[in-house]
Parts: sequence; C-alpha cells; structure tokens
Amino acid sequence: MAHGAFSEQEGFYVTLSNGQTDHYFVDSFTDPWLPEDGKQVVLIQPGFGRSGVFWYHWVPALSRDYVVVRRDLRGHGRSSYPKRLSSWAEEPARYENDYEYNIKTICAEIVDFLDRLGIRTVHFLGESTSGQIGHALAALHPDRVSSLITCSSPTYLPKDKQQLLAMGQASWPEAVMKLGSRGWAEALSRQAGTSPRNSPEYQEWWLSEVGKSPAEGLAGYAAFLSRLETRRFLPEIACPVLILAPTNSAAVPMEESEYAASHIPRAELKVIESPGHEIYVEAPEVCQELVRQHLSQFSESGMPRGAT
Repeated sequence: MAHGAFSEQEGFYVTLSNGQTDHYFVDSFTDPWLPEDGKQVVLIQPGFGRSGVFWYHWVPALSRDYVVVRRDLRGHGRSSYPKRLSSWAEEPARYENDYEYNIKTICAEIVDFLDRLGIRTVHFLGESTSGQIGHALAALHPDRVSSLITCSSPTYLPKDKQQLLAMGQASWPEAVMKLGSRGWAEALSRQAGTSPRNSPEYQEWWLSEVGKSPAEGLAGYAAFLSRLETRRFLPEIACPVLILAPTNSAAVPMEESEYAASHIPRAELKVIESPGHEIYVEAPEVCQELVRQHLSQFSESGMPRGAT
C-alpha cells in the first residue's frame, strides 16, 4: 500500500486530483510476511462531526487480521474543504474552484483516495450519514466495495431531523456557523439519544474533538447532507451488507434501518440495544463482534468464501 505524506503525530495526508487533501490513519498488525496486495482493507468512515480519532478503540479489534484505514470526511478533522462563495441560505450553493458538492463528487474522491493508496477493494464501514456514502459508493463503484457495513445510518434526513440538528437556527449549516463546531456539539449533546454519555471525561473529550473540525468545513458538509437521499441506490447494491441498527437513536429510527434492510438484496439487519445514536462507542464489543463475523465470510481476495 502506498502512502501520502506522514507525520507521527498526525497520521497521513494525500492530495487528490481535484486539489482537496484527505487526512487518514492506517493501522495494521497483520503478519508482515504476507503480501500487501493480499491483505483485506477495512475503510472506516465516521459520521458527521467525527474524525478518524473517534474510532481509535476499534483498531485493536480489527487490525490483527485487517488493514484498518480511518479517513476524515471532507471538512472534518484535518481533511481540507472547499470555501463556500455563496451565502448559507442560497441554493444551489457556489464553492471555490467550481467544486460540486454532491454524492458523485464525494464517491469519486473516495475512489481517487483508494487509487492513490494502491487499494483495489475495501470493506466500507460507514457510521451514521457515512453509511449513506457507503450506499452510493457500493452502487456506483461496485468493483471497489467487497462488502458494506452501516452503523446507525439513515437513507435521508427528513425535515424534523434537520430541525433537531439546526438547534433553533434557520438551518443546520447556519447553526454550525453561528455556534461554532464545539458550540454546536454542546447543543447537540443536550439532546437525548444523540452523543454518548459514557462518562464526564469522555464527554469532554468528545466535545473537544468535534471542536477541532473547522466550522465552515462542517457547515459545508451539513449542507450537502441536507440534500442527500440514498434510497434510490439500495436495490443496486450487489455486495453483502451488514446493518447495525440502534434502538434509541434520535436521528435514525428503527424504521429507517428496516427500510434499508428490505430494499438491499443481500442485507443482514442486527439490532443493537443502546441508549443513543453512537452505538460504535456505546456498545463497541457487540458491534465489533458482529463486524468480525461479517468479515469472516470473505477470503483473502475480498470475495465471499466459496465464490469463483
């Protein structure tokens, strides 16, 4: 696997063909004598407001058998974002360098990212709205996705959910810009069924990490998500799909997960008991075991065992 520029403190960076820069971590404790191109890759794509660091505790569970890549979304963590040229109330929006903020662009960036790292296929693990990215990526680029895992993922965000995320402001993006990244996260954390409440120490760390993402970067991505609907992609997903569904998410009701499961040909639905939305941290051991079981059906080539 090829890598971009590396900083021991910060991980890796790679510049894409459109000029945007992706930040990511790579962790692998796979046997060093095995050929690199024969190792399966799990690409973890965190949800809105969360960078790759939020998934640190998944590395020990997966990296012995898989190469684990944690990528920051556009405008999240240390990944770059396009400057918005129009007001936040104006749609369609205009971005610098004629950047087109849509699902085809986001998926094309992921494919470009994989190409530059020399990765042919991945098991894509998308958390929250990044599961929607997984829906589209698996449908539009089936040769790059061996399997899909979604975790607390919707297929779209209806108006009432967007109002929840708007925190009393005119829109979700405008709330992020007015409150700032951390201020928006603090407001969200006061809503039941949203951010984890594992401990006061974890809550402070969670707020601090969300606050490290630039407000304009998050707001631009929020504007993109506000328009994103991926139900049309579900019947086109050919790979095996594991759906991890939370019982008490304020953003993703069980009906959403059931809808996805009923419209994806090879979907398996697993219900996760937890107090809120972020089941990857509220019920990590349960989720990790289900993911490992899902991944165990694939051979070293990424194909389901027994497939020819």
